Amino acid sequence: MAQVSGPMSDECMILIKAQPHRSSKYTETVCCAGVGRDRKWRRQYPVPFRILHEDQQFKRWQWIKYDFVPPAGTDPRHESQRVLQETLVSTSIMKREERAHFLAPLVRSSTEEADANRDSLALVRPKRIVLRAHDKPKDDLEYETREHKKLADQGSLFAMDRQVKPFTPCRKRFTLDWVDVNSKSHTHVCDDWETVTAFERFDRLYGEERALRELRQKYEQQYFDAGLVLGFSTHSRRNIEYGSRNQWLLVGLIRLDETNQAQMMF
Repeated sequence: MAQVSGPMSDECMILIKAQPHRSSKYTETVCCAGVGRDRKWRRQYPVPFRILHEDQQFKRWQWIKYDFVPPAGTDPRHESQRVLQETLVSTSIMKREERAHFLAPLVRSSTEEADANRDSLALVRPKRIVLRAHDKPKDDLEYETREHKKLADQGSLFAMDRQVKPFTPCRKRFTLDWVDVNSKSHTHVCDDWETVTAFERFDRLYGEERALRELRQKYEQQYFDAGLVLGFSTHSRRNIEYGSRNQWLLVGLIRLDETNQAQMMF
C-alpha cells in the first residue's frame, strides 16, 4: 500500500470477525475483514470491537465507513488497514439475495490458489466438513480468564466514559476437518467469533450435549447444503509478504449460497 500523508476514507462490507484476543499492547482487539464496493478485500486490524459505541458495532454482511491509515511498518499485506476508531460508522446490511453474486469472483478452489494469487484473505468452498469441539484444559481456561480480567482491571478496556466487562473465553476450542475440491484434507482451528457465539447461545438454551448437536447441524447440514465458504486470513508474521510461507488461519464459517459459473462473468 502506498504511503500517504494523512488518513484515507473507505467503505467495506464485513465478512470476518475473529474472536477477541489480547494484543501485545495490553488491549483486547478483534481482526475484522471484508470486501469493498470494488470487490477487493480489506483487513481492519486491530479493532477494539467491544469498546465501540453500540451504534458503531457491526455484524457480518454489514457495510461500514471509516478513515484509516496504513499499518505502521509492521504489516506488509496490501489488504491491511489501521482504522481510526472514532471515524467508524455502521450502515446498511447486504441483502441475502445479493451476496453470492457479489462475492463469487473471490471464491478460491483452495488455499494453494490463494497463495498463487498472493492473496492474504480468501474464501474457499469445501467439499466436506466436520466440526469438532474440544474441552480447553482447565489451567488454560483459567489463565485466559485471568488475563482478560486483568485488561479490564488495568483500565485498558475503558472507553467513552463507560467500562466494558472482561471478555469471557469459551470453554471449548473448535476445529474443522475439511476437504478441498482437489480432495486434499485439512484441519484448522476455528477462530470465528460467530461460531463460538452460536455454541454459547445453544448452550444457554439446551445444555452442552444438545448445543453441540445443534451447532453441527447448523454448519454441517444447514449451511453446507445451502452453500458454505471458509474464510481464511494469513498469519500477520507468517506470510509470503513477510518472506515466509503462508500460514492460513480459519477465521470464518460463512453461509454463501451456491451460484452458477455464468454469474461469475462480469
